[in-house]
Amino acid sequence: MPLLRIRTEIDDRPGRLALLTAALAARGANILGLSVQVDTQGVVDEFIVAAPPGGPGPEGLRAALEEAGGTRTAVVPARPHELVDEPTRALALVARLRAEPHALPEVLAELLRADEAGWATAAAAGDEEPDVLVVAAGQRRAVRLRRGGLPFTATEAARADALVRAALPHPSPPPGSRAVTLRDGTRVLVRPVTRGDADAVRAMHERCSLDSRRMRYFSPKPSLSRRSFELFCDPAHGLTLVAEGPDGSVLALAHLIHVLDPGVAELAFLVEDAWQGRGLGRALAGLLLGLGRERGLVELRATALGENVRMRRLLASLGGRTRRTGEPGVLEVRMRLDGRSAAPGAVDPGPGGALAG
Repeated sequence: MPLLRIRTEIDDRPGRLALLTAALAARGANILGLSVQVDTQGVVDEFIVAAPPGGPGPEGLRAALEEAGGTRTAVVPARPHELVDEPTRALALVARLRAEPHALPEVLAELLRADEAGWATAAAAGDEEPDVLVVAAGQRRAVRLRRGGLPFTATEAARADALVRAALPHPSPPPGSRAVTLRDGTRVLVRPVTRGDADAVRAMHERCSLDSRRMRYFSPKPSLSRRSFELFCDPAHGLTLVAEGPDGSVLALAHLIHVLDPGVAELAFLVEDAWQGRGLGRALAGLLLGLGRERGLVELRATALGENVRMRRLLASLGGRTRRTGEPGVLEVRMRLDGRSAAPGAVDPGPGGALAG
C-alpha cells in the first residue's frame, strides 16, 4: 500500500474535518496520521494515508478532498519511518542538536522533511517563497530550507524556531518582568499581574477615560468586575502584564489571551490616558510578541474598532495585516511570529498611511 502525505486547507467550522475523512474513507484510504496546523489563510489539515492497491492515485485523492471542501490540496509520497510520534521525534532532534550544534541545517531539514537545507545570513529571512523557509539562528546567521510540492506552514515555522531556541544558547533572558525605558526617559517596570494587584488595577481602570475603555472593550465598561480580574490572573485564560510606574501605580495592562485556534492567541492593551503616546504601548506589544514566540505560538491577533487609529498604526508598524470581520466597524489585525507576512488582502491604508484596521 503506497503511503501518501496530504495537506488541504478548510474553513474552520464544525463538521468540515469529518467531510474530509469521509471522502478519504470512501476511496479506501486508511488514515494513519492526522495533524492540524495554522497558516496565513486558515487551518491546514495534514493526513498520512495508506492508499489501496489499484485505488485512486494522488490525483484522485486530491480531487476527492477538493470536492469535500478542501482547497490548495497537496499530495506527496510519504515513507514508513515518518509514522512516528511527533513529540518524541522532536525531542530526539533536540538531543542531537545539543550534541552537534553545527548540524543545525540537517536537523531542521529532518524536522520539517525539507529537500534542501543550508546556512544563510539572517537578512535572508524576508524570503516569501512558499516552498522556502528561513529560520534565524542568532543575530546574523540563519538556515534556509526548501521543500518542493508542500509549502511550509506557520505552525512548521514555529516548530523550527522552538527547536533552535531549545537547543542553542539564548541571546538574552526571555521577555517577562523587566524595566522598560520610555521615550521621555521614564523607567517603567513590566511584570506579570498578581492577585495582589487587584486594587491598583481597578484604580487604573477608573482613571482611564470613557473613550479609552471603549476602545479596549468596545463598550464604556465603567468598572472592572472581580470575575474579569480573576481571569487576568488565571494562566488557563492566558497571560496579563502590568506596567508599574515610578510611584508603584499601575499604568497599563497587556493581555495574551488563549483562543481555540491552534497556535494562536489574542492580544489586547489598556494604557492610562496620561501615559499614552510615550512608547509604553509599543514596549508592551514587543514583550507580548516575544512571549508568544517563547510559547510556540504562530500568530497573534487583535480586534480593534475601525476608529482606533493609534492601535491600528502600532500593530501595522509591527507587521500586522488587517482584515475585515463580520461585525460593522470592527477589524482584525493578524501578526505572524515567524517574520513572514500574514494573510494577504489587507484593507486600504488609513490616516497617515497606516493600515485601516
